[in-house]
Amino acid sequence: MNAAVSAIQALPEPEHPVIALKGLSRSFGAVEALREVSFSIRPGEFVAIMGPSGSGKTTLLNILSCLDRPTGGEYLLDGIATAGMDEAEQARIRREKIGLVFQQFHLIPYLTALENLMLAQHYHSIADAGAARAALERVGLGHRADHRPSQLSGGEQQRVCIARALINEPALILADEPTGNLDEENERVIMELFRALHREGRTIVLVTHNPAFGSVAERTIRLAHGRLEGRA
Repeated sequence: MNAAVSAIQALPEPEHPVIALKGLSRSFGAVEALREVSFSIRPGEFVAIMGPSGSGKTTLLNILSCLDRPTGGEYLLDGIATAGMDEAEQARIRREKIGLVFQQFHLIPYLTALENLMLAQHYHSIADAGAARAALERVGLGHRADHRPSQLSGGEQQRVCIARALINEPALILADEPTGNLDEENERVIMELFRALHREGRTIVLVTHNPAFGSVAERTIRLAHGRLEGRA
């Protein structure tokens, strides 16, 4: 075998996209929320999905997170076709591959920050107080571990939610308007957390109406009336 052939064989396999959409559509009765949307997202990429209210951003994120299903087209997650998955398979995919961050915090009010994370651990595998506390330390809230949501500011609650999303060490993080309810200072803190997560090599898809937050991303995908606006 000559050197040229050996070098070709030694080339690594090209990485498939983490997310690949092909002609994706979603209708609610006569309303077309998404129409023929196609794009892909590479491993480690930070992408912002932007557009006016009603453009289909949240519908798209719900499909990407396997919380909803398209009515047309194809969605490949990490090379796996999601069409035909039953609810148990979709739940497994979310547990193993995805960290979700929402605008609403969805924390259990009578549990402490630490207990909220341990509850999330229980659904992923086994509750581990040490690992949960380390996740809170990571987002700067180790000193607030024993506080309930009502004792935390909005920004602190969102950081608990980010720690919860990271509890299964997902490669893909999907976030829907994570700073929508926060003041400017807390928004800055959350933006920096997402920057840090991106530097760690995580793939991040962020739905936001905020141009400042959107500018943190490497690439912007814009939606208008359920369609891609320009090139993705």
